[in-house]
Amino acid sequence: MLKAIVKSLLIVSAFSAASAHAFDVKHTSTAPVIDGQQEAVWQHAQWHDMPYLMDGTLPEKSDFNGRYRLLWDKNYLYLQAEITDDMLIDTHADPLERYWDDDALEIFVDGDASGGNHQFNHSALAYHIGLDNQAADIGDDEKAHLYNDHINSNWKRQLEKPNTILWEVAIKRYPNDYTDKSPKASIPLKTGDVMGFMLAYCDNDGSDVREHFMGDHDFPAQNGSKNLGYITADVFGKITLTQ
Repeated sequence: MLKAIVKSLLIVSAFSAASAHAFDVKHTSTAPVIDGQQEAVWQHAQWHDMPYLMDGTLPEKSDFNGRYRLLWDKNYLYLQAEITDDMLIDTHADPLERYWDDDALEIFVDGDASGGNHQFNHSALAYHIGLDNQAADIGDDEKAHLYNDHINSNWKRQLEKPNTILWEVAIKRYPNDYTDKSPKASIPLKTGDVMGFMLAYCDNDGSDVREHFMGDHDFPAQNGSKNLGYITADVFGKITLTQ
């Protein structure tokens, strides 16, 4: 019993670094157009970098470099990510087949920042958004499903920097008791809400498996792995919705 208590305390301590990654997200009265193009509504949103290695090897900045910013209104959390990737890869035509080994933007959302294991439930979600703008995650039946109705995604190459894409996503929020058999309606967002959030990018340069998995904040490895976001929301950071 004592060993179990000590192990639990160590896990909580190990993940405390993740909770330190917290920032405010400003409200927008004008909804951004999800079209992969710059517009004035984003000018006052703060940029956040994605420099941390979560799996694989650390890439050169010319291979991968990323940053993002967020806004919100009552309907959506809005994401704009600027991704430099010198080789865009979508090897698996089936969006439910090894989607983590293609280039993908991975958005982790915990609607009430309650944390905990979500690998086979929807108390949090890990949207793997492929280059075809489809969003995959593991369902409560332990199989991969598409959740395209949860998000609206679009990206475009930047003409002045051809290896850089601007990727925009509008993300709905869902309750902890959302299930695949009995889907629940999305929950409106409001000032003062705290949500769990993390952003990552799966980068493949032509191998059978992805070479790099990069994220927006660091946390201690467990059993030698930092590829934990799809399992537990305890490694997410936190965002607070403000005016």
